[in-house]
Amino acid sequence: GGYGYDRRVVEGLRARGWDVGVHELEGEFPHPAARALDAAGGVLSSLPDRSLVVIDGLAFGAMPEQAAVEAGRLRLVALVHHPLAEETGLDDEAAAHLATSERRALATARLVIVTSRATATKLLRYDVPFDRIAVVEPGTDRAPLARGSGGASVQLLCVAAIVPRKGHEVLVKALAAMPERNWRLTCVGSIDRDPRTVARVRQLIAEHGLGDRVALAGERDAAGVADAYDRADAFVLPTLHEGYGMAVAEAVACGLPVIGTATGAIADLVASAGASRAWDSAAAGILVPPG
Repeated sequence: GGYGYDRRVVEGLRARGWDVGVHELEGEFPHPAARALDAAGGVLSSLPDRSLVVIDGLAFGAMPEQAAVEAGRLRLVALVHHPLAEETGLDDEAAAHLATSERRALATARLVIVTSRATATKLLRYDVPFDRIAVVEPGTDRAPLARGSGGASVQLLCVAAIVPRKGHEVLVKALAAMPERNWRLTCVGSIDRDPRTVARVRQLIAEHGLGDRVALAGERDAAGVADAYDRADAFVLPTLHEGYGMAVAEAVACGLPVIGTATGAIADLVASAGASRAWDSAAAGILVPPG
């Protein structure tokens, strides 16, 4: 979702005549090695004075020293999808380190763009003045209504990278506890970003005997994702924390009922779906607390 948002920002600015350069940073952010931080500092130092520089929060929050060095020369803008310290799976020490790092980095930004009102509220705890926060929610392309599976089993779809925050383990356990077995689940999303989480999810699938019902399909291109939405009967996202919920917005655009968690902007998305189609929110989706 976040990468897609960034890509659309670049495309939109270029379509309006802006000269946009994209610099991919090396290393594993938000936990970069010293070499990656040095390289990121080198990228910033190579830019002309007064350049408008938008840095994705995944990297920005982890490079406060580099941002501070260039803040007086460059016009730094942070693009924050959600606070780094709220990523699921962090121990207390790692979360505290990220919170401190991100607070210091955000203090150097002239503007902070966030993708939801929920994230804007959270950044107030990071001492970001409200007048330096701009909420720019993601747009959603129009899409044809999903035709559904047409089969006897309910085809469930989850679109999310398999990482701790997205809650795939919660989903497998919940499905295993269901007495009915007239369902199948397809999970579309990266299986490479967090091999340990993928291994745990695969183990749970095997332990509960769901190998013939749950498919980890990996990443798909835009056409493949659109096809998955079209073949689904319902969309499910057990995310433990979300800045916005772009996959939910895409599912809503396809007319799919949503089963998910009330986090980020998801509750607003489901409620707006019910209102726009003259449904009540219960018909548009069912939301429960994360976890």
